[in-house]
Order: sequence, then structure tokens, then C-alpha cells
Amino acid sequence: MQKELNKIAKDTNLFLKKFINKQKKSELIIPMQYGLFSGGKKIRSKILIDVGSLFEINYKSLIMIGSAVECIHAYSLIHDDLPCMDNDSIRRGKPSTHIKFGESTAVLAGNSLLTMAFEILSNKNLKISEKNKNDLINKISECSGHLGIAGGQYLDLTYEHKKVSQIKITQMEIKKTGKLFSFCCAAPLILKNKSKIEIKRFEDIGADIGLLFQVADDLIDYKGNSKIAGKKTGKDKIKGKATLISLLGYKNTINYANNLIFKINNKVKKYGSRSHNLSKTLNYILNRSK
Repeated sequence: MQKELNKIAKDTNLFLKKFINKQKKSELIIPMQYGLFSGGKKIRSKILIDVGSLFEINYKSLIMIGSAVECIHAYSLIHDDLPCMDNDSIRRGKPSTHIKFGESTAVLAGNSLLTMAFEILSNKNLKISEKNKNDLINKISECSGHLGIAGGQYLDLTYEHKKVSQIKITQMEIKKTGKLFSFCCAAPLILKNKSKIEIKRFEDIGADIGLLFQVADDLIDYKGNSKIAGKKTGKDKIKGKATLISLLGYKNTINYANNLIFKINNKVKKYGSRSHNLSKTLNYILNRSK
């Protein structure tokens, strides 16, 4: 598993470094690179490639699409760490981008990474049809804005120190984290020109994977080691974050996560041995918190 993750991370970073090096230089390139190449396991890209293998999608195309996803993920982390958001000074064991370069530069670097994702998906080197490119850009835009990451972050901040129902917590976490995973699961089907019903089915699978990832992240914050996590832990309780742990308790949340894995595996078991990589990734996502 780690070997596969390392290869995907290496190939993704190689593509992104080449892509950035071909661009005209600006003062924002360095903080952009700082936020983009700060580590990270590239779990989203791994899910994209796992689902892509179910439909025999070209690996290089998936790496390009995954690179766009990683740009958006990096942008969201840079913005989430800002004092006006979650106010985190450490990210992946290093000073957050706004600590290193200042708040205004961090905002602009994040904005630039967001728009660079669209540059990648519209690039001539992504050898797919123009219709597929438009569909991918439309879908990733939807997953990143007020219906996705941005909207989820808004709810996350709004729900602090409030009693929130389980349905509202899961809806918030699906927006905040699940929507980008939904894109990763839908993208291979978009490339295969599958029906809207089939695409929606895999978007729902992605939402469940994103929910699993967020639950695992919350478990890390609850009981994890700051040095291993690469960021300060225990902050959710201090900030009064609305999480499934705060509502269900630690053990029940682990049971909830295991049920999510069972549910996802049931949905992809018809693909037989081709779904094994995805199943292994799901277990990895949860067990990284223990």
C-alpha cells in the first residue's frame, strides 16, 4: 500500500513541478509551491486511480486529473489554516503557509492554486475530448465552491459550540471533505461517457469515502499524536467542533466508520478483483488514525 502511495505521490509531484516550471514566474510561485509540496499522502489521487482501474483509464491522464485535485486540496488547506478560519499554525509538521509568508500572501497563493487546477484540466496535454474536459471542469468547480469545500467550511465554522444533529454533521462533512472525493470517483466515469445515473452512483460512493476520511481525521484529532499527525491535535474539543465523535462517542464513531467501509465495499464488489485496491485504500484511510 505504501509503495503504491509513494509512486502516485512521486508521479503527481513530478507532473506539478514540470507544470509550474513552464509557467511565467511570479512572486506567488514560492508560497504556492510551499503549500503544494508540503507532503501529504495523496489519498485523493489514490482513490481516483483505484476507481480509474475499474474502468481501465489511462494512468497518465489520471495523474494529470489527480494533480488538479491536489491543487484544490492544497488551496483549501492553506485557507483553512488562516486565523479567520481554523487558525492552525502547523500543517504537516511545518509552519502553515500564512505563518511562513503572511496572511495576504497565503490567501493569494491559495487562490492561485485553485485556478491552476482549471489550467491543468483544460491543458492540451490532457488527451481527452473537449466535452470530457468541460464536464470535468464543471464537476470540480461544483465540488470546490459553495456546494462543496467552501460551503462545508462555512458550516464547520457556523456549527462551533452548537448542538448539531447527526444528519447536519454528516452533510457538513460530505461538503467539506466528501465532495472532492466525489469528483475523484466520478471523473473516470465521465471519461468513459457513462450515464448520469452511473456517475451519480459513484459520486455517492465518493461522498461516503470522504465521510470516512473526515471521521478518520477527527479520530486522529481526538486521540492522535501531534508529531505523527504533523499538526496540533485535540483542537476540535477546544473549539467546540461539531463532529461525530462529539455526538456518538469514540467507540461508536469507529463502528460508524467500519460500517461505511462495509457499505462502500458492497457497492463495488461487482467489479471483483479489480476492486481490491480500493478496499485496501479504505482500510488504510481508517487505520492511519489508530
